Amino acid sequence: MFSKSSKRPVSALDSHPVIKSSPPSLISADLKIVGDVSSNGEIQIDGTVDGDIRTKSLLVGETAKIQGEIIADDVHVHGTINGQIKARSVTLAKTAHMVGDILHEDLAIETGAFLEGHCKRMVKTAEAEETKNVPAQRVDTKPNDQTSTESKGSASGAAATDPRSIRTG
Repeated sequence: MFSKSSKRPVSALDSHPVIKSSPPSLISADLKIVGDVSSNGEIQIDGTVDGDIRTKSLLVGETAKIQGEIIADDVHVHGTINGQIKARSVTLAKTAHMVGDILHEDLAIETGAFLEGHCKRMVKTAEAEETKNVPAQRVDTKPNDQTSTESKGSASGAAATDPRSIRTG
């Protein structure tokens, strides 16, 4: 019962070391960085960055000015950005001034935020896989059948088929 040779089962918690999350990296209002910034954690920018930023989470403060591309999971903008944002979740606060395109999965824009650029929703990877696995509809025609189709371009660039121009025999 109290012997030293007894072995207890190893749990999943014992086999993996505990990784302590680090505090966010701060770039204060009086700091200017010329060059790219990269982090695996969270960054809060209140100063100026002339370069690209890659991080997991980014908070752009009201006094921040960023010139460059931002790639992150989560971006909250309260300051000024001149460049493209690629992120899963983007929030533009009422004090945000954004000039550039936003590629996102989730986008929130508060009343009063300034945005000059395009917003494009990226498809989540699970949704993309479902779309790939959907079989395309196939239309079989006889070899001697002369079927004519007329397509007109739409605003999104996709072709639309006019059903009046299709002859079936």
